[in-house]
Amino acid sequence: MHPLPTLNLKDKVSPEEWKIRVDLAACYQLVAHFGWDDLIYTHLSARVPGTNHYLVNAFGLTFEEVTASNLVKVDLDGNIIDESPFTINPAGFTIHSCIHEVRKDAHCVIHLHTNETIAVATQKDGLLPYSQYSMFSLSSLSYHGYEGLAVNDDERKRLQDDLGTNNHMLLVNHGGLTVGPTVGDAFMRMYDLQRACEIQLMIQSANQPSQLVEQSIQDNIYKQANVVHSGSTGGQLAWPAMLRKAYKINPDFAQ
Repeated sequence: MHPLPTLNLKDKVSPEEWKIRVDLAACYQLVAHFGWDDLIYTHLSARVPGTNHYLVNAFGLTFEEVTASNLVKVDLDGNIIDESPFTINPAGFTIHSCIHEVRKDAHCVIHLHTNETIAVATQKDGLLPYSQYSMFSLSSLSYHGYEGLAVNDDERKRLQDDLGTNNHMLLVNHGGLTVGPTVGDAFMRMYDLQRACEIQLMIQSANQPSQLVEQSIQDNIYKQANVVHSGSTGGQLAWPAMLRKAYKINPDFAQ
């Protein structure tokens, strides 16, 4: 077994970059904790404040092994900025780079391959208004059809167009994706999308008559959510608690 290189960038980057590194590394820990990871695959990325550079996980590391210092800084083309003993998965960064390119508000992008998001994304009717969790996603949800591994440049434009101004996307046969102005917002959106998909599959598996949320309530839920969450996803309300949870799970992520 080869030990991972030990890095410490805390005093070698700006305080703003270090904060986003800690937040993103914490998010990797939380995704692993909730069982949403996929071996060494899938990615969470975040923009370094004030730059066109992005942080993403090193290829070959599990999510539990991601730390604030071993996140890799890249540009939109996936070129590594600054020296790093690690590489990235260029194919994995394709989806992230094309979204960061056009969504300047999407400072964090989360793309996961959970069983539940794949299953619901692949259903003909997609996500249905079965639960309160689905309400938070349906008001800003789009779909992208499966084209194979996302490595072709011509798919980038279709990904961008399909996401549009939405903050949630289900990738048919593939998984789920959320974006947000902060790591906390993108995480909260993924949490809601994941729970919505889990509940939908549970209801369907019961093979009992079910009741959808009425359209009038669906139309009003976004306004209600804005009141409850102070005009945001609630991510900034929940994130401090989630950060504390990450420290309890594995405090080494903040190194």
